[in-house]
Amino acid sequence: MSAITITQPKKGNFVPKDFQLTTWSDLEPYFEELLHRNISCSEELEQWIFDKNQLDMAVGEAMSWRYIRITVNSADQDAADAYNYAVEHLAPQITAYENHLDSKLFECPWVDQLDHHRYFIYLRSTRNAIHIFRDSNISLSTDIQIKSKEYVKLFSEMTIGFNGRQMTLQKATALLEEPDRASREIVYHQIHQRILQDKDSFEDLFDILLQKRHQMALNAGFENFRDFKFQALGRFDYSAADCLDFHDSIAAEVLPVVNDLNHYRKQMLGLDVLRPWDLFVDPSGNERPLRPFQSMPELITKVIRCLSEVHPSFGVYIAKMNEIGHLDLESRPGKRPGGYNMPLMATGVPFIFMNATNSFNDLRTLMHESGHAIHSFLTRHYPLKTAKRVPSEVAELAAMTMELLTMEHWDVFFPDQEDLRRAKFAQLEFVLKVLPWIATIDKFQHWLYLNPQHNRAERKAAWMETLLEFSSPEVAPSEVEGYSEYLWHKQLHIFEVPFYYIEYGMAQLGAIAIWKQYRENPDATISNFINALKLGYTRPIGEIYEAAGIRFDFSRENVRSLGEFVRKELELLMKP
Repeated sequence: MSAITITQPKKGNFVPKDFQLTTWSDLEPYFEELLHRNISCSEELEQWIFDKNQLDMAVGEAMSWRYIRITVNSADQDAADAYNYAVEHLAPQITAYENHLDSKLFECPWVDQLDHHRYFIYLRSTRNAIHIFRDSNISLSTDIQIKSKEYVKLFSEMTIGFNGRQMTLQKATALLEEPDRASREIVYHQIHQRILQDKDSFEDLFDILLQKRHQMALNAGFENFRDFKFQALGRFDYSAADCLDFHDSIAAEVLPVVNDLNHYRKQMLGLDVLRPWDLFVDPSGNERPLRPFQSMPELITKVIRCLSEVHPSFGVYIAKMNEIGHLDLESRPGKRPGGYNMPLMATGVPFIFMNATNSFNDLRTLMHESGHAIHSFLTRHYPLKTAKRVPSEVAELAAMTMELLTMEHWDVFFPDQEDLRRAKFAQLEFVLKVLPWIATIDKFQHWLYLNPQHNRAERKAAWMETLLEFSSPEVAPSEVEGYSEYLWHKQLHIFEVPFYYIEYGMAQLGAIAIWKQYRENPDATISNFINALKLGYTRPIGEIYEAAGIRFDFSRENVRSLGEFVRKELELLMKP
């Protein structure tokens, strides 16, 4: 494993290696130099582009570290002050200069001489940024970014008491895997009652974000925030109508399979009525929850070994991150919820953040984030930031595929064959069950932003209608409807990164297709997968999927085919 060489990111001389971002005065000279530099030929234009991207990546990495520090410890006031300074005082200045520099690029007479194949994505993204930019949205964007972080703070401070000890909601959620049904019910109620305590705060917060986002759209000449955000996200390869088709495909082709899975679960658990607190326990009735590790060092060691069995370089990449302290995995009070991989583009070694609680879900999460991290390593050689900053539809393909490919090697975590069977069943059950939830969240957001003048009663009604459309009738919510009305409060994406969620569903379909090929021809599949990831964002989404040997397709026919494949695999794993 040590013989594998990690490709080094391309370096430049425009930004010094020891560059430290503290105040705007540290940055302004670089932007000014780029803005006023004379460009007299296409070679000088390419050097200007290279220098600008080096600055972008250095600034981006500095800003990323400020975000990392507020998430690892939400009580760190110095970190919060540094982050807020960056958002309030650095980001607005950077945004304004970025627009001037983008305009300078397209006003340059040499731009048409750039290699179209090499610069296609870069020029398309830059042209799009110019199109939607408005000076009036700089302050609004700043306000939204600061305001949305209140969501994280609210959740990071939530704890419940159970069996004489306080625990984060992340740790409490792991208890829903325990075999004692009465305890699961108590924990479920405690979690959701705690969330309900802050429901007014979440509602107030969203009202403010909704109004500000809608105003941004109007400022940019759009009728609604949805259409504005689609363009801001650079969704060049599919439309809002395609997303609606995705919703319909999931409802028609996946939800029936989910119903069958829930019926099987109810039968295996010997229940007359299946409740929400019955959805995470092992359906075989096994009294031992799956515990793939007992400590963080053990988790890291096993993940590196497992990834190395998929491809030797994959383990090397995660080992490198661990070596330099770029893994923060364990849940603790004051740490924000969730997990992420932060692609630090200047140095090329990403950072993984998560909240491990010794549960099976932790294994899934770390494999997912490792997929993102490996993707970062495979694109670190590109000089253009746009080539490394892959669209979510591709980024999530890397992450979700890694969950399924590593599943073939989970004996590292589960040497007992029965535990391995249970783990694979749980993973495939999750793969299908998450798709209706993704459709729910995405369809609800379409309604939210196409109806920006709605009141809270209308919002609640729209949420419940959407939730019921994608809910399995096998799960009886009659005693927890008060929770159901506010389940969307649990989805960080709605508050922090609107419309960034359906990509998980699109990528999940692609991941299933790659896994299906991996079962048939592992070597060729891994080769195609790596080649696709190495493309970064240098080609359109459809071409990247084609390089992986699959289609970017969420038609009912394709969804039906993939759903049936997973159903058959699940049937092989079901206990008689």
